[in-house]
Amino acid sequence: MYLGIPKESRSDETRVAGTPESAKKLIKKGLKIRVEKGAGTKAGFSDSDYKMDGLEIVDSHSAVMSSEIVFKIHRPTAEETSHFKRGAILTSLMDPFQNDGSVEKLAHAGVDVLGMELIPRTTRAQSMDVLSSQANIAGYRAVLEAATHFGRFYGMMMTSAGMSKPAKAFVIGAGVAGLQAIATAKRLGAAVEAFDVRAEVKEQILSLGAKFFEIDLGEEGSGSGGYAKELSETAKQKQISALTEKIKKCDIVISTANIPGRKAPVLITEEAVRGMRTGSVIVDMAAGNGGNCPLSEADKTVTKHGVVLIGNTNFPALLPTDASQFFANNLVNLLSLILETKDGQAVLKMNLEDDIIAAALMTHEGKARWPKK
Repeated sequence: MYLGIPKESRSDETRVAGTPESAKKLIKKGLKIRVEKGAGTKAGFSDSDYKMDGLEIVDSHSAVMSSEIVFKIHRPTAEETSHFKRGAILTSLMDPFQNDGSVEKLAHAGVDVLGMELIPRTTRAQSMDVLSSQANIAGYRAVLEAATHFGRFYGMMMTSAGMSKPAKAFVIGAGVAGLQAIATAKRLGAAVEAFDVRAEVKEQILSLGAKFFEIDLGEEGSGSGGYAKELSETAKQKQISALTEKIKKCDIVISTANIPGRKAPVLITEEAVRGMRTGSVIVDMAAGNGGNCPLSEADKTVTKHGVVLIGNTNFPALLPTDASQFFANNLVNLLSLILETKDGQAVLKMNLEDDIIAAALMTHEGKARWPKK
């Protein structure tokens, strides 16, 4: 049984879904591996790094895509879908809320799709949670991006020529990305505050040495699966008003607020941006989903009202080696749920009673299972 690791077709993608380390684990499970030539180059893995028994480097993208199992970073294009073998299994990020017919086409092609965004946020599924592993990297890199555009020190600097005060950093949203952003900004010496509508994350923020910016919204902000829920209009207005005044006093803002399947909430108003000091930086990590700031632009860095707005939508791709290692290990761990090794050979078993498989399986046996009815 072959598992294929293709070169990603997106021009902005530097990661690869299978690394030499993960390939060794897969071979031990009884699989044979096909890796497309140059698939790992941008992530720092040369073709020679993949040379091992049980693995072959192939020039043909279609040959890799026609493997029994395919590991990808992003969902396949229409052309790639045409190369799948009926009965194949695809594990990939699928952007499930984009209703463009891709899922139906894969179902029609007889491909079983495991959408990595749909892995439940449970203790048992932590080792397979691609969103968390990649968000952790994104939060770290977002702070570094802010540092490269910020014209001053993050931390206090004392020299014979004078002293600089710590930068005032404000993190909006204390999920995985936000918590890593807090930790990274603190390590760089900034004075960090953070806000989240979910009251239960206050302890986590404080444990990282940051201050919790509290807003009395008059309602609970926690939703299902550990995510924030959408607030009432009254609560939204209270939130916007308080955040606007807070942001005006900050040097660096890292915004991570997203609600799955919905446009990102606007939390950083133009008034707030206009009130910030010239040279301040906003990293809008929700820019790909409409943005937490209406002035940010997806995949662009722009300056408006003297403030630098960074709208990068793929921060993990800026740290491709580690991001690929994490991603690949998540996929290997997920595969262990549907793969058994008998007499040195890999045998597939799709257990629909398993809560992780049931949640992530978007198509099965020619039928679409997503969106859930």
